[in-house]
Amino acid sequence: MQKKILYILFLAVTMTSCYTYRDKALLQTSSYLPVYDSVAFKAYYLRPNDAIIYRVISIDQTARIFGGLNSISTNTGGLNASNIVSYRIYQDGTIDIPYVKGIKIGGLTISEAEKEVQRRIRTIIPDASVKIALANNTFYTVGDIGNGEFYIYKDRMNIFQALAQTGLVPVMGDKKHIKILRQQPDGSSKIIEFDIRPKSIINSEYYYVYPNDVIYVRRDPNSFYKVQNFGATLALITSSFNFLATILLFK
Repeated sequence: MQKKILYILFLAVTMTSCYTYRDKALLQTSSYLPVYDSVAFKAYYLRPNDAIIYRVISIDQTARIFGGLNSISTNTGGLNASNIVSYRIYQDGTIDIPYVKGIKIGGLTISEAEKEVQRRIRTIIPDASVKIALANNTFYTVGDIGNGEFYIYKDRMNIFQALAQTGLVPVMGDKKHIKILRQQPDGSSKIIEFDIRPKSIINSEYYYVYPNDVIYVRRDPNSFYKVQNFGATLALITSSFNFLATILLFK
């Protein structure tokens, strides 16, 4: 009987181990990790159901006719927050703004869309300048990093900056199999999966976060058998042998 108890405790202890640097550290250069190629940054292309906000700047007071959003005149200054409105892109890739209909911006980058909207508005106000921003400029998280919606607060936000808003990946999160559900320019969705640990992830195709990305981090399948540090392992061993000593004492 004693041998069986000892065997069970030994098996429980040996199956339990600590997380190591190799398991969880970021920006590693070890040979056992995948190596990702560097690729040029790809700008985000507007697509149906995206929503934009825009601003028209002109010395012409008639610029106020576009006041559905942030339209102002530079000689008066000021910005009326009550005028902030977003405009959704239709399935055919067009948007309608006050007095200008059917502006084709689907499939364009933000800078390209600015030029196209500006071109159309200048048929009414020749000196108009246009600035556009994406209203739905957010990404989402699910899984072991929690569920939430977060704002992309800068251009070219990378995966580390995005995860930092959620508190990064917890120790028991699976860093080897990060997944992102990403919308494609044609409206379809694609799942990309990568290991976030290697240094080569910098400037790779997995490095940047785009609007509407859904980042999924699952629980590490081996986390049931692991503890977070040596102290926890030592406590487990001590409690196991204390349990054994108690059994033998009262036997």
